[in-house]
Amino acid sequence: MRAWRLNELGYPWDVLELGEYDSPEPGPGQARIAVEAADLNFADILHCQGTYQERWDPPFTPGMGACGTVTALGPECGLDIGVRVIGNSAGGWGGYASEALIKCATARRVPDDVSLPAACAANVIYGTAWFSLYRRGQMRAGETVLVLAAAGGVGSAAVQMAKAAGCTVLAAAGGPAKTETCRGLGADVVIDYDSDDLYQNVMDATGGRGCDIVYDPVGGEYFDVARRLVAWEGRLLVVGFASGTIPSAPANHVLVKNYSVVGVHMGGYRGRKDEVLEECYAEIWPQVANGTLEPLISRQLPLEGLLDGLRDLHERRTTGRVLLRPDLPYS
Repeated sequence: MRAWRLNELGYPWDVLELGEYDSPEPGPGQARIAVEAADLNFADILHCQGTYQERWDPPFTPGMGACGTVTALGPECGLDIGVRVIGNSAGGWGGYASEALIKCATARRVPDDVSLPAACAANVIYGTAWFSLYRRGQMRAGETVLVLAAAGGVGSAAVQMAKAAGCTVLAAAGGPAKTETCRGLGADVVIDYDSDDLYQNVMDATGGRGCDIVYDPVGGEYFDVARRLVAWEGRLLVVGFASGTIPSAPANHVLVKNYSVVGVHMGGYRGRKDEVLEECYAEIWPQVANGTLEPLISRQLPLEGLLDGLRDLHERRTTGRVLLRPDLPYS
């Protein structure tokens, strides 16, 4: 098999090496899959640097998740050979390879009417959007939703999901290309926060009221603007910190405006409330299959293209999802 391996911590483009390796043997509760697609995540860059909350010790192959067909099973794994699955990586053999190990307990079978690349692109972003907007944000039809970083993976998913739910969606992104992507996603109002005043444009668009839900996967300097844009009794969803800076909310502002600051950690439900994860994907997969939710895939890369893809992700030059496809030829 071919795999990217990391022998020391650092930026992935400095420390990853592509090579030939023996196929990994699955241990208890693990399965080996032939990887058809793996999604590039900012968290994988943090993994390589050793700064993610779940640390892996070198050597390892990054790639937090992957989808493909099961080719081997370890003990205590309830999957079957030949089934199509998507799951979290295990044993230091992640998705940036032609074969990977996944945790059977978190593996999810992909319905026959959903392609594996589409499932890979949809899995994290729509799961995050569903938990954010429905489970934690209690989104209702007719509400106004502001999405930051709306041209990115989890942002584009939130735009689509909120529109499908009957909400008015304001999408904020940086630069003409990304704002054009937001228009293509169906956003009602699009704001370029590289050149426009985010606060003033949102307040103008909402008649000074603000938004019922603000979806923030960015953090940093935009958090202070975002909290001022939450309407009375609104919800500010803390989805992530792509900016790299973790902000704080002043309690007096939360009290005076009577809004909620709501944390969203999808992974925290595993082992606590697995039935909610089942509910989430029971709603998502049919919408992916019928095209109501169509994951935005901007690039599909062969194994050799991984480092360029991770650099672009780190520099925020990507829109939607970037997939690694080990079966694609390198040219």
